[in-house]
This record gives sequence, structure tokens and C-alpha cells, in this order.
Amino acid sequence: MTQSTFIIAEAGVNHNGNINLAKQLIDAAAKAGVDAVKFQTWKTELLVTEDAKMADYQVENTKREETQFQMLKRLELSYADFAELKDYCNQKNITFMSTPDEEQSATFLNDLQDTFKIGSGELTNTPFLRHVANFGKPIIISTGMGYLSEVEHAIATLTNAGLQLSQITVLHATTDYPTAPEDVNLRAMLTIESAFPGITVGYSDHTIGIEVPVAAVALGAKVIEKHFTLDKTMDGPDHKASLEPDELQAMVNAIRNIELSLGNGWKVPTKTERENRSVVRKSLVAGQIIVAGTIITADMLEIKRPGNGISPTRWDEIVGSVAKKDYQIGDLI
Repeated sequence: MTQSTFIIAEAGVNHNGNINLAKQLIDAAAKAGVDAVKFQTWKTELLVTEDAKMADYQVENTKREETQFQMLKRLELSYADFAELKDYCNQKNITFMSTPDEEQSATFLNDLQDTFKIGSGELTNTPFLRHVANFGKPIIISTGMGYLSEVEHAIATLTNAGLQLSQITVLHATTDYPTAPEDVNLRAMLTIESAFPGITVGYSDHTIGIEVPVAAVALGAKVIEKHFTLDKTMDGPDHKASLEPDELQAMVNAIRNIELSLGNGWKVPTKTERENRSVVRKSLVAGQIIVAGTIITADMLEIKRPGNGISPTRWDEIVGSVAKKDYQIGDLI
């Protein structure tokens, strides 16, 4: 029995600063069957300078000429909103998560969630990593834009602050929205797993479609994070690189099917295969009349279905042996 992949539906900022839209996202995530729905929590004044520029993809996706501060302020939800969203998730029987982007928001979220997700932007933020690690809760950390040495430093920071390796999940990610297939480099997830024994690995996906996260599960990802939205044409920085609800459902179904397909790794026939062996496999068959006491030669034998007689794997054993009974043409040996 394979371990179930923990699937996080990343609502992020796709609520556009509207709590009612955020609740609709929770509804869609719960209906799709994911394990958790995740938002992002920040106070803009604590996160970014007033003149910080937006990323190129944000400018392209929003078609707006504004600062990063202005964009984030427009998308910001209040702490009271997140407390309400936590209660709403409880009603919908789905795990609430939110990524804190600064220490004050992390402290606030500590009362709302049992696991912290840390975004790629904080991979090198040593004081922030220590702050979150001090809560003693499991941490999932994305590694977009990162070098392996930076991943090593982040893990060391978390463990030196008291976390066990078993409490840390590292997600491979590419910070580009959307990510081109040639920039995904899924094998880097395996590199992380090999470099840090005891670490759980997963993948945070920003590609178009569902193929890459499904492939990540096939490679061993234990956590999958994927952006989703109610409508890709909505105004906002992340909608275009997100799944719509029907696509999110398709991804969940595909991942669960892949989990079943991975199996236990033992190379043995399934119950159905065992039933089919006699139909599909072949046996040693008399190709001519063979009289008891005759030494069986190769030209006396044929290999035909059904497979419920002597297996052709015993060819060398049977050729040269003495027939113990009479055989008619077509008889199983």
C-alpha cells in the first residue's frame, strides 16, 4: 500500500482580496478532494518597500503599472478574514493552511494551523526560518530560485532551531508563472532526496496543466502543491498559471490513480494475472505420437497454449528424458 500524497490546492492570492471569493475557492478545493487549501498571509508594510517593483510575470499577468506594494495592498486580507476562513475550512472538512510572509503573520497563523508552509522567497531568510521553527510544528518549504547549498543552509537552520528531519518536507519548485517544461527539472527533487536522507520531498508546480505534478508523484513526491483559481481570465498575478476547478479535480484523480499504480514494488503476478497464466502462457506439447519408454527428442515437442502443463522453461530437462506414458499428438507432456 503506497503512502497517500498530500495535495495542497494553492489558492494563494487568487481571492483578489475578497473573502467571499476566498470561500468559493475553499468550496472548489473541497469538492476536488484535495487535502488542504492554502492562502498567503502578510502585512504589506512589513513585507515590501513602497517602491519595490513587481516581477515581470506579475506585470505581464496583471497588465497594471503599479508597485509591488500597491499590488500586495490591494490583495491583502485581514487577520480576522483568515480566522473566518479557518472556520469555514473546518465546516467544509478541509485543512486550512496559509503561508506567512513575515514574522508577525507567522505568529498569528500559529494559532490557526498545525503545519507551516514556507515559500521560496524565505528560503534564505535565516531569522524568519528560526522564528517559524521555534513553534515546533512540521514545516513544508519550497526551494524555488535556490541552489542546493541554500537548501542545505535552510535545513540546518531549521534543525538547529530544534526541528527533527522527519518534521521537514522540502519541495522542489521553479519560481516562474507559468513555468516552461524545460525549466522544471523534476530530477532535482530526487537530488534533494538523495542529498538529505530523512527528508520528505515533494513538488510545488507552476506549469500549465497537470502532467508535471502527476509525474512528480510517480517519481516519489509525497506532497504536491498546485495553484488553482475559479477562472483563469480573472484579474490578478497568478490566475493564468492556475488550474480551474475541473482541472484541479482531474489532477487529484490522476494522482490517486498513479498512487494505486505504483503498488508495493514486489514483482509477482496479480490475482488476475494468475488466472490468466493458463490462457496466455504455453506448455510443452507432443508434436507426434510418443510411446512410453521412448527417449524424448526436441523434434517430438511443440510449445503451445494452454499454459497449465509443463512450462517451456523446463525444455532442457524434458529433452533427453524417458517418456513415462504414451502421448498422442497435442497431448500436454
